[in-house]
Amino acid sequence: MATSVAHAGNPAKPVRTKPGARYDNYFFSSLALLILATVFVGFAPTYYLAGVFRAPLPSLIIHLHGAVFSCWILLLVTQTSLVSAGRVDMHRRLGLAGFLLAVLMVVLGVLAATDSLVHERGPVGRDPRFFYIIPLSNMLSFATLIYFAFRARFHPSAHKRFILLATVSLTVAALVRWPFALLHGHVFVAMLFSDIFVLVLVLYDVWSMSRVHRATLGAGAFLIIVQQLSIPIGTTSAWHAFAGWVQSIAR
Repeated sequence: MATSVAHAGNPAKPVRTKPGARYDNYFFSSLALLILATVFVGFAPTYYLAGVFRAPLPSLIIHLHGAVFSCWILLLVTQTSLVSAGRVDMHRRLGLAGFLLAVLMVVLGVLAATDSLVHERGPVGRDPRFFYIIPLSNMLSFATLIYFAFRARFHPSAHKRFILLATVSLTVAALVRWPFALLHGHVFVAMLFSDIFVLVLVLYDVWSMSRVHRATLGAGAFLIIVQQLSIPIGTTSAWHAFAGWVQSIAR
């Protein structure tokens, strides 16, 4: 599809756009809602349907982490909706608050993971010292991709892909709690299911642009590599020694 843009003193120049690009707003809004649904299903029994702040969570830090995590997911839905509605001005105003919320997410994510390590909480049958690497690797992916999203804030196509994939890194915590035997407590399977979001984005890029966006390629590869390295690293004696050291000083 081609459109023409007139320039003063110059003949109109055709500007070619891919036919699928006009569906960006629908696509990213839909994916944000799908992430919201994924998180709700995972945490509904123990958090959302249990009364949120009245939920019987083990500590205050877990309550704070849950609240900020929920705010981030709602902010993602809000921001994609604002862009779809043409309110880019409001989207940009919320951007700084979103960045500060992301920083708080990382801090509380590490504190919540350490709190669970100290009190030896985690999936049934899993060594708490091994499991400690899972939330930390998720926070590493999230923080790194948020950094690149901030750098690309003036490049919308890259920015929204970094933000989306940063949030995808958080879905593992929800998927591992889904009430299905295939997923519940199975970290590796939950990681594979979270990567479906990456695959969907890749397929959309190919359909809408006839290529994979560089942000999708780089961020998606980084996310998957960190995920797949975390499990073998978490089984090493060096990691167990590190987690034991954190456990001892945090107590």
